[in-house]
Amino acid sequence: MMTESTIETKAVEGAAAGGLPLFYSRPEALNPVRHGSLGLAARSDFSFARQAHAIPVVASEMPAAMRSYPIVFIGPAKAPVIITGLRQNENLFVEASGKWLEPHYIPAYVRRYPFILADDAGSGRLTLCVDRASERIAEVSSGAGKVAPFFNASEASEASRQALAFCNQFQIDFNTTRAMVEKIDAHGLFAPRQSTVTLEGGEVLNVSDFQVIDEPAFNKLSDEAFLDLRKSGALGLVYCHLASSNSWTSLVYQASLRRLVTAA
Repeated sequence: MMTESTIETKAVEGAAAGGLPLFYSRPEALNPVRHGSLGLAARSDFSFARQAHAIPVVASEMPAAMRSYPIVFIGPAKAPVIITGLRQNENLFVEASGKWLEPHYIPAYVRRYPFILADDAGSGRLTLCVDRASERIAEVSSGAGKVAPFFNASEASEASRQALAFCNQFQIDFNTTRAMVEKIDAHGLFAPRQSTVTLEGGEVLNVSDFQVIDEPAFNKLSDEAFLDLRKSGALGLVYCHLASSNSWTSLVYQASLRRLVTAA
């Protein structure tokens, strides 16, 4: 029997509205007094992203992301996200074991976790934080496998320095992407959309509350407006987004596979 359900792409926006970014629930500024005995367990477990059907993405990774995921824009800020699921709270690319499904691209937002840069007590200065709710946080002396310490005595460890460098680069890319989106928006290229897909067996799924770049409007840009976008660096983002529309087929395929595995 044919059934129909609707998913709204508000996961990221909703998390931000709640005061914390997607995935994070107990971020703490790293310091040797509080976290001197702690470290990061060396394992790849993406279980924390299992319920994320929309995940932020930045322009620099869109050429890789577009091959596996549709890229759309959500919320008043038109934040770019990849769509990873067709049902509410279901990420089709995280397996039951917590492994990310190969060979699909793992977004930087996911790889950054459990680290994040946050405003230090309202000072406007960003500091490296870690989500204490992460299952990868462990006592260095716990004996529970290899744990990379956050600190060597009072000095930041190599693991913490690498995390800071990654978060800094992500923040730079995020700000660059934000400027590109604002430039695209200034030319009036965004338009609301929804997508309807039908799985094998007749189940109809509606994905709503997102925006896309209107290709006909883009193609009608004046030479001056097109040059303005090119100078801003936003053209690559536009083309990756448009090309990613082919990846709705990938989502339908993954949803059908998940359905078969569940049925088995």
